[in-house]
Amino acid sequence: MFQYLHSFRLGEPRKYDPTFKGPIYNRGCTDIVCCILFIICILGYVAVGILAWSQGDPRKVIYPTDSRGQFCGQAGTPLETKPLLFYFNIMKCASPMVLLEFQCPTTQICVEKCPDKFMTLKTALSNKEDFKYYKNFCKEGLDGLTVTQILKFGLCPVMLMPSKPFTRRCFPALAQKKGGEITVGNNSKFDDGEGNLRDAKDLVAGVKNATVVIEARQVAMKIFEDYTQSWYWILIGLVIAMLISLLFIVLLRFLAGIMVWVMIVMVILVIGYGIVHCSMEYVSLKSEAGSNVTLKDLGFQTDVSVYLHIRQTWLAFIIILAIVEVIIILLLIFLRNRILIAIALIKEASRAIGYVMSALFYPLFTFALLTIVIAYWAVTAVFLSTSNQPIYKVFNETACDHSRKICEPANFSTSSMKAECQDSKCLFAFYGGETVYHKYLIGLQFYNVFLFFWCANFVTALGQMTLAGAFASYYWAFVKPDDMPAFPIFSSLGRSLRYHTGSLAFGSLILSIIQIIRVLLEYIDHKLQGTQNKCTKFLLCCLKCCFWCLEKFIKFINRNAYIMVAIYGKNFCTSAKDAFFLLMRNMIRVAVLDKVTDFLLFLGKLLIVGLVGIFAFFFFSGRVKAFENTAPNLHYYWVPILTVVVGSYLIAHGFFSVYAMCVDTLFLCFLEDLERNDGSAERPYRMSDRLLKVLNKKNKPEPAE
Repeated sequence: MFQYLHSFRLGEPRKYDPTFKGPIYNRGCTDIVCCILFIICILGYVAVGILAWSQGDPRKVIYPTDSRGQFCGQAGTPLETKPLLFYFNIMKCASPMVLLEFQCPTTQICVEKCPDKFMTLKTALSNKEDFKYYKNFCKEGLDGLTVTQILKFGLCPVMLMPSKPFTRRCFPALAQKKGGEITVGNNSKFDDGEGNLRDAKDLVAGVKNATVVIEARQVAMKIFEDYTQSWYWILIGLVIAMLISLLFIVLLRFLAGIMVWVMIVMVILVIGYGIVHCSMEYVSLKSEAGSNVTLKDLGFQTDVSVYLHIRQTWLAFIIILAIVEVIIILLLIFLRNRILIAIALIKEASRAIGYVMSALFYPLFTFALLTIVIAYWAVTAVFLSTSNQPIYKVFNETACDHSRKICEPANFSTSSMKAECQDSKCLFAFYGGETVYHKYLIGLQFYNVFLFFWCANFVTALGQMTLAGAFASYYWAFVKPDDMPAFPIFSSLGRSLRYHTGSLAFGSLILSIIQIIRVLLEYIDHKLQGTQNKCTKFLLCCLKCCFWCLEKFIKFINRNAYIMVAIYGKNFCTSAKDAFFLLMRNMIRVAVLDKVTDFLLFLGKLLIVGLVGIFAFFFFSGRVKAFENTAPNLHYYWVPILTVVVGSYLIAHGFFSVYAMCVDTLFLCFLEDLERNDGSAERPYRMSDRLLKVLNKKNKPEPAE
């Protein structure tokens, strides 16, 4: 009874098959229905892209728009020579509606340059030259009109004040003198055009609200400038990371055991050096004024260097690094025996990669495909988001029943809305639409995101199955490399695309559905921010946690399922079941040996990123005197450092992902080998002598005739 339940729950162990010599070649197409569905969805994705490109207009995110929705500075239009946006009354931008609708309730026109002097409409009309200058900031049709008529029809601003362009918009040239006094054009007061003297500080609220949406652009521009100043140094750093990764892989090929222990020691030393350096910085800041300010009191700062002058920052670094150091040392002490087996697996993986060297460059192919997928998604998203029509709404200063209602600027002056609300204006509000296309635009955006996840997961799955097929052919080859295909990578890639596109699509579809659910949960959480009670927060938190765990589990199942598909050519569900039961029958080995190997490979990535990151930090921060005159002058020196660190991790991950896939494939083949064979002359183990020695197993010699 127990044996029956055991076989029912965990499946039957693999039986000996004398004809099995690695990935089978006589196979058929799998999961055809999902393959057809994937092709149809891809064709639909192309149709969505074509529709978006025909309807969208990326200029809407590049150029500022005036009150009529026209683009300032757009080439080939009458406004080509007028690239800047001018606000008639910037103080109206202090309205809270600016933050809600991203539109200031005042007339906006495109101008050639910002005003550089104080002037009111009343004084300008008394001087021909002044009025000629003033007309540059007015609408057309001023001839023969009085001041009252011009202001009634909203053709000119009441006043002009010195302004400066910022992100293609004219904002008052505010300055702050000693003592905190706010000035504009070196004056603390200005004439508001109605004979009243106003304080310059009254402009602050309007400028602040008008720039709340574009403050991020200022930071982005500084970051962009930093990239233009340091891009070649960033490339040098990434090239160094690539060379170190390649050197590391080559050394693993010949000195796997020594390299692993050297890697472990170096990681411990690098973290130890970090603790010492942070401790020195912490002590050196003891006498510096303001260094005892807490991170909570400091708040968020775009300039990361500010945090480095706070003692609490370095104390946090010391605690984090010390915890990591202790965890690594404890793991090494308690798992030292398993590490020996993991090293043997890594050595075997090094030999496999030595026979399949082209596998090291396969991540470049995966990266190229992912770049195409990401670029297509980004371009389609931009065109979809800019394919709306301009929507105009009623903006007013006093109470009005028609406030924020949709209007038409062409006939607004003669409409009933204008008659009932004399001070109202029909201004451009945002882009929208009422057609069938615009109503389902959010659905198209959702489809774009979903297909992005599906295609990205498909590309990743293709890489995993291709590498698995190549490394499996190495493991099961009795005489290496004679029994291996001439070009293992190309042979495996061809099999995967020809026979198993449906299986790849099936596995990536399941993962994509889970990922899109996680995105929806984050979207719901963001929308309900501040309005949800504790019960709702707890429920959302539990859902997000559960789906995060489910995504990790599905990734694990998919990865092993692709290995089984690459070897046996069965459909996705059967392969996933076989892989899962095989791993469950060897749960102890999976929980310890496989994870120890992953941990060792992670230490390798950590070492490479740490070495390159430390070099980048000392170079770009100017801490090394030898590089003081060489390092570029930057707004935020953390920008190139972070870029180099992230890029180094991606490069190291690209190289080590091949190693990880090789180890996972060999590990699964190793488990199958133990179940299929017993070391006898009729059923010899296919694993290497190193693995046999570590496991205390051996192949029996063939009996003498």
